[in-house]
Amino acid sequence: MATIQDVARDAGVSTATVSRVLSAPERVAEPTRARVMAAVERLGYAPNTAAKSLRTLRTGKILVTVPDISNPFFSQVIRGVEEAASAAGYSVLLGDTRHEEEREEQYAAMLRRKEADGLIFLGHRLPDSLAELAAALGPRAPIVNGCEFSPELGVPSAHIDNERAAAEAMEHLYGLGHSRIGVVTGPLASPLSRDRLTGVQAAAARRGRWALQVAQGDFSIESGLEQTLGLLDADPPPTAVFCFSDEMAMGALEAIRRRGLKCPADVSLVGFDDIRYARHLDPPLTTVSQPMPAIGHEVVRLLLDVLAGRVDTVRHVTLAHRLVIRASTAAPTRG
Repeated sequence: MATIQDVARDAGVSTATVSRVLSAPERVAEPTRARVMAAVERLGYAPNTAAKSLRTLRTGKILVTVPDISNPFFSQVIRGVEEAASAAGYSVLLGDTRHEEEREEQYAAMLRRKEADGLIFLGHRLPDSLAELAAALGPRAPIVNGCEFSPELGVPSAHIDNERAAAEAMEHLYGLGHSRIGVVTGPLASPLSRDRLTGVQAAAARRGRWALQVAQGDFSIESGLEQTLGLLDADPPPTAVFCFSDEMAMGALEAIRRRGLKCPADVSLVGFDDIRYARHLDPPLTTVSQPMPAIGHEVVRLLLDVLAGRVDTVRHVTLAHRLVIRASTAAPTRG
């Protein structure tokens, strides 16, 4: 790993000049600054993994990464982040990782180069370089997770109780009289999806009903359509489908129609998230409502506490969810 001495030699300046470029660039002439930053980039120098630098340098910016910026769920979380960050005097840098590890590492490098004071990531993966930083700095690492919950990451987080929320959705369907329920999960690499599936299975076990039909989607409309078509082609088909996102439920609704069926007369449908479109579907969608803006507010608060040195333990905050019952669920009309 390159050192500050390596950068100084490469740029032909003193280590003090390198330090000044990185901590107070406005105090260094542009040609020298450009030469030093070129050396930093060329050598891959990451000066800000040291706790001292992370505590003392400030940019007034927060970096937020999302795995899929086109997902309307994240837009509401980001709005909450923007509101809370702006109120605290911070600007927000937004990155779309598209579920790609290389992109995640690129944004991690921005934090290491101190282009932002902290990172909020809304996916489930923490790049290796930041995992090392979190392990080294513990509660002082300026990294916070939103939406997912994995204590193994070792960073603060804000989320709902996904296991309990999924169980409540299943209990609603069982309470209506459904015994054959199809489930479309998200990617099971995600702790969020695994927790929801655990909740589904726990509810089934309590009812003594293990015959679940489970298919794996990726939270997109297209996967909801494809996986629900497969569920409906089973013999016998489910009388209800529970999708782990509202977008997948939108695809499931299209699948029900393609098979010449009606919702909820033939197939009840439950989603997850309560995005802004859920209430406007035909029929309006029963779903688990997540407090999306509140999650955004909370992750910023957690990060600000870290930056201000107000924490000595890694905190995990669980926010309230709510099962919103609408017209897409009803008692089954067929056995």
